[in-house]
Amino acid sequence: MDHIETPSGKGAGDENFPVGSWLLPKALRPHVTVFYRFARGADDIADNPELAPDDKLARLDRLAAALRGETRDDPAAAIAHRMRESLATTGVSARHCLDILDAFRQDATMRRYADWDALMGYCARSANPVGRYLLDLHGEDSAGYAASDALCSALQIINHLQDAQDDFRSLDRVYVPQNWLAHEGIDASALEAARSDARLRRVFDRCLDGVDDLLVRARPLPVVLRSGRLALEAAAIWSVAHHLAAALRRRDPIAGRVAPSRAAFTLHAGAGVLSAMLRRSLARRPHKRIATRNP
Repeated sequence: MDHIETPSGKGAGDENFPVGSWLLPKALRPHVTVFYRFARGADDIADNPELAPDDKLARLDRLAAALRGETRDDPAAAIAHRMRESLATTGVSARHCLDILDAFRQDATMRRYADWDALMGYCARSANPVGRYLLDLHGEDSAGYAASDALCSALQIINHLQDAQDDFRSLDRVYVPQNWLAHEGIDASALEAARSDARLRRVFDRCLDGVDDLLVRARPLPVVLRSGRLALEAAAIWSVAHHLAAALRRRDPIAGRVAPSRAAFTLHAGAGVLSAMLRRSLARRPHKRIATRNP
């Protein structure tokens, strides 16, 4: 195997969130870019419909070996070597990257999720490590993991709904709880339709109910973070996720991809940044004590 990566052509501009944006500290942006390229490269392997599951697992295992430093002379694993060097420079643990690789190994062999809890278990390794990496990179306390996890999981479910039909058609992979489909008397074949019927719409709305709950739990994140720049990034992402979830309520992701225009993305991200600046300012403002007169 001369090449491990199988580029899909997707880049940072295809994501639902800003990757290494100007909101983050300039010194850390190159490390965020290395992390993104590592995760993107591994994801492309797991999502390549032309690779057999065993081939995907072998490629992902080579990335893991390079990341752990078990192999240092594998030129095909360049993204993992660069990631290992970045982690050594920043002092961030490799566990987040290894969790992501573990999730993509699961993608290579698992095509259905029995229920919401199973889907959340997948998100805990495929999405949540992204937020945890960013928190660790910025020297944040692990107490912020819970809100970060909620935001990352919400983004992952939103992405699953956006790509529900494509994932089914190209990979026979369904990130919609099977028990919810069964409750409506349908199965994955409903994703092949030209548009969602009332039953599939109810399943999507149940997923969005879960997203709404996750976003409520993620809401405090921009206030609790010490890094002002990371807080603004988190607020921008939260705002975009909130508006995407609302758009998925109004529009049918089976009839056409639901995604914000560049103008809408900028507007919602900017609104999130302004809201976070206000909330952080109010949180720092000392509360005035009300004086009382002695009777």
